[in-house]
Amino acid sequence: MSDRTADRTMPHTTTRPTPGTAPAPAPAAASPRRRVAGGRVPGAGRGRGLRRAALSALALSVLVLPAAGCGIRATSVPVDAGAAPSRVGCVLPDDRKSPEGGGASVVRVYLVCGARVSPVERKVRMPDGRSSARRLPVARELLDELRQRPEPGEDTAGFETAVPRRLTVSGGTDGDPDGALRLSEPLEELPPYALAQIVCTYADTSAADAEGGVILGGPAGDRSTGDDAVSEAEGAEGADGEARSPLRRYECGTALRTHPRSAESAGTQV
Repeated sequence: MSDRTADRTMPHTTTRPTPGTAPAPAPAAASPRRRVAGGRVPGAGRGRGLRRAALSALALSVLVLPAAGCGIRATSVPVDAGAAPSRVGCVLPDDRKSPEGGGASVVRVYLVCGARVSPVERKVRMPDGRSSARRLPVARELLDELRQRPEPGEDTAGFETAVPRRLTVSGGTDGDPDGALRLSEPLEELPPYALAQIVCTYADTSAADAEGGVILGGPAGDRSTGDDAVSEAEGAEGADGEARSPLRRYECGTALRTHPRSAESAGTQV
């Protein structure tokens, strides 16, 4: 029998290790994942990347949510915004009673609150009617109210006045149109808020003309020698009115109430 035939017919026998030699290592167990020769397990890196992306998104959401809830954009740069702005209601308390007449009239006086002028009710003793004879007495009473400090309830609500305590009002002089009123200070030197207060307070009273307009001007004469006097250098020209502060006619419209600074350029020259 040839050697090839013997190899096919001889039963297989277990090879025993030679005494004194280490046993052959057992074959490695098959991995549950199929490995690619010379490469990484398919999908393993992608799983770790997805986990890292999920953790990053979670951390970002924790930072963004509080800012989004406040309506503030998240930023990594510290910002010093200063103190929080105070909120002024400009509304008088509901339990504040409206002033009763009792021989006096209830009028609306405009005060400054925030960035606008708004009315409050005051009880003022004034002559009745809207005749021209009542114009100056009414104007003086209302101006006196504007010069006063706001009442406690008004002050708490944020109201204040910009009208100077020293300011006075007088009637028009010769050459002025009917209904004119002259203040003791030139209009351009008054705070615009004060001018807006005066115009809107006068507008609904006999201090205004028939259409509700208010004609105002500054001193009628040279202020260095008095309201009604003129300097010698001016002579007759001053007496004719050339030295007088010009008159302007104002109306209390929405623009003047909501933007009192516009009083500087408001009004039309008379």
